[in-house]
Amino acid sequence: MSGAASTGWDRQQMADRLAREFQDGWIVNLGVGLPTLCSNTDIGDRDIVYHAENGVIGYGPVLPPGEEDLHLVNAGGQNVSLQPGAAIVHHADSFGIIRSGRIDVTVMGAYEVSAGGDFANWRLAGAKGGGIGGAMDLAACARRVFLLLEHTTRKGEPRLVARCRLPVTARGVVTLVATNYGLFAPTGEGFAVRELAPGIDLATARAATGAPLLPA
Repeated sequence: MSGAASTGWDRQQMADRLAREFQDGWIVNLGVGLPTLCSNTDIGDRDIVYHAENGVIGYGPVLPPGEEDLHLVNAGGQNVSLQPGAAIVHHADSFGIIRSGRIDVTVMGAYEVSAGGDFANWRLAGAKGGGIGGAMDLAACARRVFLLLEHTTRKGEPRLVARCRLPVTARGVVTLVATNYGLFAPTGEGFAVRELAPGIDLATARAATGAPLLPA
């Protein structure tokens, strides 16, 4: 794996590792950005229904150029395939699925996540405008919240922190975090290390994390 010694998993590998946590029969909402990569993962014989806010229910991998249906996109605007039994529903019906508690897990991107399970994903410091959008509904109504994000910012600052410094989307809801450094679970006191990516040792992960890393 190119760059494994310094960066751990690449983006698709991060998504693949998180998707291994999805259980048979789950309805899985995939947010914009990195989370959309989860639909590319080979999930074997598990029956997973991927849900998008825009109303595509039961979609599959992103299609390569030349094979796509330009009218069929996921929440991130990527052209996707449909799995057997898929449905296209109204935006309001898609949110009805969310608000009625039928989403087993939502996977979202984030700017940062705290040891207490808070996360921030809608506005950077000093930015004007913006809105939480559907993230608020998903954080409040999904049975589980998983996050998929790079372990540090482009400046090398930690995204896994003791307390969020950015405007918070929701508090105490995050159950699992996948980064290029590994798989982590907020505990309140810090983050439990579920797994470290190849080429990443505990000292490296600790140096890049703004909260204690604890044994799983």
